[in-house]
Amino acid sequence: MGAVFLVVGSYVLYQVIKKTKDRRRRQRFFRRNGGLLLKQQEEAHPSLVDKTILFTSRELEKATDHFNENRVLGRGGQGTVYKGMLADGRIVAVKKSKIVDESQLEQFINEVVILSQVNHRNVVKLLGCCLETDVPLLVSEFIPNGTLSDYLQNESDKFPISLNKRLQIATEVAGALAYLHSATSIPIYHRDIKTSNILLDDKYRAKISDFGTSRFVSIDQTHLTTLVKGTFGYLDPEYFQSSQFT
Repeated sequence: MGAVFLVVGSYVLYQVIKKTKDRRRRQRFFRRNGGLLLKQQEEAHPSLVDKTILFTSRELEKATDHFNENRVLGRGGQGTVYKGMLADGRIVAVKKSKIVDESQLEQFINEVVILSQVNHRNVVKLLGCCLETDVPLLVSEFIPNGTLSDYLQNESDKFPISLNKRLQIATEVAGALAYLHSATSIPIYHRDIKTSNILLDDKYRAKISDFGTSRFVSIDQTHLTTLVKGTFGYLDPEYFQSSQFT
């Protein structure tokens, strides 16, 4: 009986220590991945409180089959996007940032904060994020038809892109930008509009994505002086030369 109690007690103690270490590790990752910065953003913008769902690492590992390479939807300068399915059956896109870089944390949290307050049919909907893993994760709605860039480059006789379809996509993107600039409580400048950041849903409607370089701008500001952000080839030359974004 003494041996049995010793074995059981050792196992229970091991499990308690393991859970404690795991909890502390998640808390450490949360702080390192910008959790405190997210709280500061929520304090600065009270309307954002409780709008961002915090997913657990286990939920997203299960949803993406432990980030299986077969689930990769795309790779970009800021990270890799995986297709996943949540426990409730929803199909999602999970953006896994690259190796943690403190200079990139503000950009990641910036994307979370901006998308948390945006509700427009032509802007990708943010579902939540996870900060308790070794690198930050962003969870958004899944957009099935890829990027406008791929759609344009892979045009074929079987799937021609009519002028009306091109005008529809252009109009939807312009409408979404007008909403971001003038209809949100705090105007938002995307600063990196390009065909690879425009997704197409099941009806080939445009959805603007990738808000990592975006900025909030107060309503009374006519311009903003910033470090130049965006993709070369798409930058406004005047913004590039002056650092003033209007």
